Amino acid sequence: MPDESRMTLRSLDPRAPWVISTHELGRRPGSMRQMVRSLPAPENLGVDMIGVPKDADVELDIRLESVMEGVLVTGTGRAPLSGECARCLEPLTSEIEAGFQELFFYSAEDAAEDDQILDGDLLDLEPTFRDAVVLALPLSPVCQDDCPGLCTECGIRLADAGPDHRHDKVDARWARLQGLISEHDNDQEG
Repeated sequence: MPDESRMTLRSLDPRAPWVISTHELGRRPGSMRQMVRSLPAPENLGVDMIGVPKDADVELDIRLESVMEGVLVTGTGRAPLSGECARCLEPLTSEIEAGFQELFFYSAEDAAEDDQILDGDLLDLEPTFRDAVVLALPLSPVCQDDCPGLCTECGIRLADAGPDHRHDKVDARWARLQGLISEHDNDQEG
């Protein structure tokens, strides 16, 4: 017996940007429709260090295919990225291209627990696109492959510091004597 909570589907708004109508396909296996759309990026599309800015233009190239169980959606999405370098914390911008494929089932009886189900003739592409983008994002984005990061001593960006940047290391056993040298020099001058 199917889970009753799965039988209550939320009703999709056909005017929502990421909701797509499959009405033209009918339920005839083999019918296909190609689409190119530019949609506003949804909110919170990213990971800690990088993501797609809210309402940025997402370019989608989608193919809808009617199959026995439902509608197979295959596509590619391209979107701008913005974030910060994981090594030097400088702002960075880039682009991402993510491919996706999802089967939207006609009924809950044919679907497993995590499968997508059509709401009448409507499907919501946002969760599918979100999953594809988040999985394709780098967890530690870098501004350039050879970014040296920040100095562990003073925090300066090493790419700006130059090759001669260094700090004198004092052996902890001699650290107390370091202040004596400057005191001795001051006594000699006075």
